[in-house]
Amino acid sequence: MQYRMLTVSREYGSGGAQIASIIARRLGWQLLDSALIEAIAREAQVDPSVVRAHDERVDSWLARLNTAGLRASVLAAGGPVGTGEFFDADATAIFARFLIEEAYKAGNTVTVGRGGQCILSGRPDVFRVFVYAPDEQRLRRVQQRRGAETTLDDLRAVDNVRIRYLRRHFGRDWNDPLLYDLMISSARGDERVASTILFAMNGETVRDNCGAHGESGPKTNSRESA
Repeated sequence: MQYRMLTVSREYGSGGAQIASIIARRLGWQLLDSALIEAIAREAQVDPSVVRAHDERVDSWLARLNTAGLRASVLAAGGPVGTGEFFDADATAIFARFLIEEAYKAGNTVTVGRGGQCILSGRPDVFRVFVYAPDEQRLRRVQQRRGAETTLDDLRAVDNVRIRYLRRHFGRDWNDPLLYDLMISSARGDERVASTILFAMNGETVRDNCGAHGESGPKTNSRESA
């Protein structure tokens, strides 16, 4: 099977985003993670910080009600509705879905989170992976990046948001094995897990396409969503 896209879902702190970046680099594919936030901001004509605030989140029912009410009031009064003013988590999810579908058409893309495994469900040329890790490893990884005050409860809170995101927008359970071709622990290290995923996709080891000094590779930036 020649795959045109890889979706990587991940527990917070499992290193799934880093593993996705390694795979994209080795394959020479586009990486859609933080780059997706920038793309949504361009499409919606809002500041990236606005998109980031709503990324992979679910607004409370009250927030959704207030946003809808304000939008309806402005429209009823004949006033303009600025995209940024009323941009919310639902709008972010809609734009993310559109851009992931467009990325699938283009092919050669690794996408991280945002329900990609559901958006592209049923397509035989998409490989879907879920990355998890032992709690102590997740906590150590996030503490190195966010600070020693981070707790397991903080990690689980992020996971719960991602669980709610998938339920609201796709009606699916985040850890349902039927959503994935491979569920894998990152406990053995990011590079090794990336190699395992590539072997599962291609049946062979894929060497790094960046060259000895990494002069080329996927278009991305340093922000990752863990």
